[in-house]
Amino acid sequence: MTERRSGSSGARGRGPAGDARKRPPKRGSLTTGDLRDSDLPKWVREEISRSTPKERRAPTMALLSDAAHAFGSGKYPQAAPKLREAKALAPQVATIRELLGLTLYHLGDWEKALAELRTFRRISGETTHLAVEMDCLRALDRPGDVEKTWRLVGELGASGDARSEARVVYASHLLDLGRARQAWEVVGPKRIERDPTDTTVREWFVAARAALAAGDPGAAARLVEAIERHDAEFPGLDELRGELP
Repeated sequence: MTERRSGSSGARGRGPAGDARKRPPKRGSLTTGDLRDSDLPKWVREEISRSTPKERRAPTMALLSDAAHAFGSGKYPQAAPKLREAKALAPQVATIRELLGLTLYHLGDWEKALAELRTFRRISGETTHLAVEMDCLRALDRPGDVEKTWRLVGELGASGDARSEARVVYASHLLDLGRARQAWEVVGPKRIERDPTDTTVREWFVAARAALAAGDPGAAARLVEAIERHDAEFPGLDELRGELP
């Protein structure tokens, strides 16, 4: 996910603690490679079986499988109704609420996306999509709630990629408010890595915008050059380059 409000990383945040002998199998992500499988992966089938009446399991799995493939193909209008049906059959399945939230996010239905992702977080105990929650709040013009959710990132913890995505959104929020120097403090890199992750490059992009807004075109130019080396087609890069003096 970038500050332009589209997409989401497939990384996972922290899961709930507990006795390892009773802990459910490790969750994966239906937003990544699992979508290429003909059947739902074992961890999803087990998640549905644990929380869904027997007679509803097969139709729930069929709906979720179809929706996951539609999501993976970018066919969000097709995925949404299937996920709503699956949710009605199995409202306590975290993966359904997660995928529905992300689908609604892609469709620009910020309020409903936010509700589903918060429910996903409550059911699963995972902080993977706090950045997406924050971006929904940005779109809804709720800056105070963006601040509260940013604080949750620190309080609840998040994986490396999820935390990086949160920095991208929060720094973008600060730029919305004209607080460029504070945005730089959030995403400004201490060094330019030779082999950055995609989330790091998104941080660089927002940092370059912050540097320009704060009156440091030299720092912005160095970041633009670094982004170009990694991905010359990065969305928004041409426009940003055109703003350099």
